[in-house]
Amino acid sequence: MTVFLICHFISSPDILRHCERDMWQRNQTSLEDFILEVLFDDSLAHLFLCSFITVVFLIAVSGNSLTILLICADPRLHTPMYFLLSQLSLMDLMQVSTTIPKMAANYLSGKQSISFVGCAVQHFLYLSVGGAECILLALMSYDRYVAICHPLRYSVLMSRNVAMMMAVVSWLGAATNSLIHTVIVMYFPFCGSRKIQHFYCEYPAVVKLVCGDISVYETVLYFSSIILLLLPNILVCTSYGFILHTVIQMRSAGSKRNAFATCSSHLTVVFFWFGACIFSYMRPRSQHTPLQDKIGSVFYSIVTPTLNPLIYTLRNKDIAKAMRKVLQGNIQ
Repeated sequence: MTVFLICHFISSPDILRHCERDMWQRNQTSLEDFILEVLFDDSLAHLFLCSFITVVFLIAVSGNSLTILLICADPRLHTPMYFLLSQLSLMDLMQVSTTIPKMAANYLSGKQSISFVGCAVQHFLYLSVGGAECILLALMSYDRYVAICHPLRYSVLMSRNVAMMMAVVSWLGAATNSLIHTVIVMYFPFCGSRKIQHFYCEYPAVVKLVCGDISVYETVLYFSSIILLLLPNILVCTSYGFILHTVIQMRSAGSKRNAFATCSSHLTVVFFWFGACIFSYMRPRSQHTPLQDKIGSVFYSIVTPTLNPLIYTLRNKDIAKAMRKVLQGNIQ
């Protein structure tokens, strides 16, 4: 912008041509490829780790895909709770598919580069899915609150239309937030080697390459993180506070066990997800280290999407029944 204004007010043709050439060179530089860090080398230990992550990826893809198919195939699972669960599985499926395939392709091909557009798309997708999951987990806690604390009013408070609206709000709100941040971050000038100290285009690693002062934008991002991380976390804690109070007052030991079993699954997911996200996005940039960023991202981009279907499926009797019926071909 500064170069453009100078060129506008200076009438000398030579200086004007120089400014235009400078602007073109800057635009070309901004669109150069990024270099992703290699997570594995040819050592035996790294080969084992690469194989392990590949297995984890296959478990995540197959587990979440199976959950979605079972919920779609069995009419008995066409309820608001399982509809939200299918949306969570879809988000987890997209989460692992956004990051791991590119990492594996770079490892197998020996390349480390990712195009400017590819980095922007990857940044937008993982940020959209991550934000949507934050919102959805909070809304799922409300669903459990209504089911346990107000069971007689559940069909009214949690109708199919309400569940559909929850899913739309999760996807649309997160996508809008992600688009804004992606456009702003990719608009900043990048300098240096353009080497991202991460295995994908994660926000903290990309921002480190930005030239100039971005303190104002970091403040905006901090408030955005409060809305997408702390507020949903508060809603989850509030919902489960009411749930715990209701469960303690139950007279039936069996009802208490069922309620605790259902809620413990959700809380396990919430603990891993929000803990890793808050650790990665709500610390000052000066306190970030490449190793810490990688560990945090592994939890919310690989570990949690893998655990979600295992936790929800293995501990859910309705899902287990649907699986048996699918295997037996008895779903009607």
